[in-house]
Amino acid sequence: MPVYMRKIILQLVVSLDSFIEGPNGEFDWCFTDQDYGMGNFLSRIDAIFAGRKTYELIMSMGEHGKAAFPSLTYYVFSNTLTGVDNGDIIVSGDIRKQVEKIKNSPGKDIWLFGGAHLTSSLMQLGLVDEIALAVHPILLGSGKPLFSDLRQRVQLQHTGTETFSTGLVFLTYNILHN
Repeated sequence: MPVYMRKIILQLVVSLDSFIEGPNGEFDWCFTDQDYGMGNFLSRIDAIFAGRKTYELIMSMGEHGKAAFPSLTYYVFSNTLTGVDNGDIIVSGDIRKQVEKIKNSPGKDIWLFGGAHLTSSLMQLGLVDEIALAVHPILLGSGKPLFSDLRQRVQLQHTGTETFSTGLVFLTYNILHN
């Protein structure tokens, strides 16, 4: 049996003071004036991991939501949803077992898109392999923090930095698993 081991990549935008949303859930501060490396990133992945709330937000965004990434498989983590869009897959129950099964299936890497609870759970279980942050040159002062429930240190290895004329800095790290 072949070994696949796809990577799970937490890739998201963050303010310089480490918030992923403003105090009212807003993300209107995110730059959209250029690609910022998304084309290259999207060529590496073929699936998205999303929690229920994030998935519902994606589905409500029309052409800027799921329609923007039509070729990706969506894995929706929820113990309450009973149905998802055609082709999408509900993941429930033993998260570790389900995620390890997905990671060991054929395919490209997987984008851990959000939300906060799913991200925390997968980080706590040691299932995230890479972190890619688009750090925006803005201080929000408050909002939803990037990491709020980590119970232990996570060692990282810096693998890249890309800077843009707008002041955005794209940072990538491998997670060093013990």
